[in-house]
Amino acid sequence: MTTGLPRRRRPTAGHLIGSYGLLALAVVLFVVFALVLPDTFPTMANLRSILSTHSITAMLALGAMIPIVTGKFDLSIGYGLGLWHVLTLQLIIAVGWPWPLACLGVLIGGALTGVINGLLVEFARIDSFIATLGTGSVMYAITGWVTMGARIVPDSEGLPADFIGISEAKFLGLPVPAFYVLVLAAVLWIVLERLPLGRYLYVIGSNPRAADLIGIPTRRYVVYAFTGSGLVTGAAGVLLAAQQQIGNPSVGIDYLLPAFVAALLGSTAIRAGRPNPLGTVVAVAILAIGLSGISQLGADFWVTPLFNGVTLLIAVGLVGYTTRRRLRTGPSAPRRTPPPPSEEASVESAATPAGGPPPPWTVPPAE
Repeated sequence: MTTGLPRRRRPTAGHLIGSYGLLALAVVLFVVFALVLPDTFPTMANLRSILSTHSITAMLALGAMIPIVTGKFDLSIGYGLGLWHVLTLQLIIAVGWPWPLACLGVLIGGALTGVINGLLVEFARIDSFIATLGTGSVMYAITGWVTMGARIVPDSEGLPADFIGISEAKFLGLPVPAFYVLVLAAVLWIVLERLPLGRYLYVIGSNPRAADLIGIPTRRYVVYAFTGSGLVTGAAGVLLAAQQQIGNPSVGIDYLLPAFVAALLGSTAIRAGRPNPLGTVVAVAILAIGLSGISQLGADFWVTPLFNGVTLLIAVGLVGYTTRRRLRTGPSAPRRTPPPPSEEASVESAATPAGGPPPPWTVPPAE
């Protein structure tokens, strides 16, 4: 007996490669470096080092991913990371705030910065590249003003042990920052994949016109996205302060490129063709494994930015290819006329169009 419901198509080899190829590549890289460096790479000490070192990059990449879902870009995250980690230490050491209050103040500051970015982009109608680069420069100036260009070093009493513990603690034998990343990724996955808020953000990113037609308040949700990015950046700044225990006014910029590489490369994994938190975590894993391996092989200092730059170009190319492939292989077979769609179904169909222009995260969005 036939019904009017379309059959669920089996995943093709191309679909599986597109969705899980990046994860397979991470496994292959790990195996290769483990065979080449059997005494140092496949060890628990190296695993702990990778998880601790790249947890900041992972959090920042997840924060950068949120505006990318809406087709916008937040270039202020690197400058914000530098400001918030310096400000955390300044409030604890120089001002004398209790560390929980200092952390809360930094989180609020990060969220407010995200609100400002969203207002500049949506209400002042400034391109997201320009707006966030401008606010990032302002934050970098504030960082220099707070530190006067010098590092913030704790006095002889040091930092509170509980504050340091948020970075140095272990859980199940692994650094606790790795679990922060997993919790953040899980929360973002629930929000983006299971809640109306996430579906609205995907609709705005893939088809802003459709979002307006079905009544989604586009401006408000873009501001929400930038606020989430700012909040995550503030949390990463707190974690970086507890990890380094010294305020370096220029350290945040070093995290900007790896974070964007991971956020864009993650668009080609798990949910290929759309930014997603699980794919971003996989992308960070590839960067972490690759950088750790080439570092242990004795590569020169310039290899790291070369690796990040080449990976960024590959990521952007893969995102564009994946998007074009989705448009070419969209559903073409005729189907029976379905019943009138609900609002939720309209949101889902608008978020994953079978044709039309590619999602705006593949190229800089035109205002």
